[in-house]
Amino acid sequence: MAHMRDPVLTFTERGIHCPAGDFYIDPWRPVDRALITHGHADHARPGHARYLCTEACAPVMKHRLGEISVETVKFGEIRKIGDASVSFHPAGHLPGSAQIRVEVAGEVWVASGDYKVVDDGFCEPFEPVRCHHFITECTFGLPVFKWADQAEVAAEINEWWARNAAEGRASILGAYALGKAQRLLTMIDAGIGPILTHGAVENTNAVLRDQGYALPGTIHVTPDLNAKDHPGALVIAPPSALGSQWARRFGASSTAFASGWMRLRGVRRRRAGDRGFIVSDHADWPGLMQAIEATGAENIYATHGYTDIFARWLNSEGYNAQVVPTEFGGEDDETDAA
Repeated sequence: MAHMRDPVLTFTERGIHCPAGDFYIDPWRPVDRALITHGHADHARPGHARYLCTEACAPVMKHRLGEISVETVKFGEIRKIGDASVSFHPAGHLPGSAQIRVEVAGEVWVASGDYKVVDDGFCEPFEPVRCHHFITECTFGLPVFKWADQAEVAAEINEWWARNAAEGRASILGAYALGKAQRLLTMIDAGIGPILTHGAVENTNAVLRDQGYALPGTIHVTPDLNAKDHPGALVIAPPSALGSQWARRFGASSTAFASGWMRLRGVRRRRAGDRGFIVSDHADWPGLMQAIEATGAENIYATHGYTDIFARWLNSEGYNAQVVPTEFGGEDDETDAA
């Protein structure tokens, strides 16, 4: 009887496992060898013996996880691990984020991590990777989620900030400290006024600036900073800081959130900000469809988001789609996510 070989990737209680290379991709339990798609906390967790990620991902991961044993690869570089050939390809989610391609005996799987297909002009743009099996998020896997052009949203944010500045108010913008905050910094018109940043944002800015990512000048909000010295400022902070004692130092202010969830009216109301700007580092519905079609894969695994609805839709379109439970979060699952 012919021997049935293991699938290239399997879904285990520790995470996505490759038997042929004995490694895991973004595991959520401690393992010996972890291949990491990007530095967000639900994908890059502490406790693994060895980490492998892109060169651009490593500095942020070390900043967040401390002293870890990490090896790096360039985008597109092929690394042989056991009987598996592995390479990392841009995911467009945030600087250094990658999809991980795994090939064993001619069969190709791609674990995409989190991704967006639209080039934001800041991080490495998404690169479609042909494969037989594609593991995809579907954080925004409903047709209602369709993002406006980034230039339009940038104009909305700048108009809001300029109006507040003219009326003597600070503009406090809530955004995830890694990725979203820096993308917003590249979208805004720095000529409107000073840009202040919460420590969580500024620390990440420093790591990315050291790597050569271009960001406008920002002023770190320290305990001794006098907000009155910076009238009309834009303040970028994690959402967890909004409405806090930290935020009250700025006096009269307008508060906004930048998140894909702002597409839903109910979420905007619950957030209780003055404004909601629809900016996401995840693919919208058309982006998910575009990415999946570009892979040429017949077998699709939906890992987090609107998984059931999304998989049913894909199956109705002729794909072989299934839901795979994981411990990855969406865009709002961390205290400082947005």
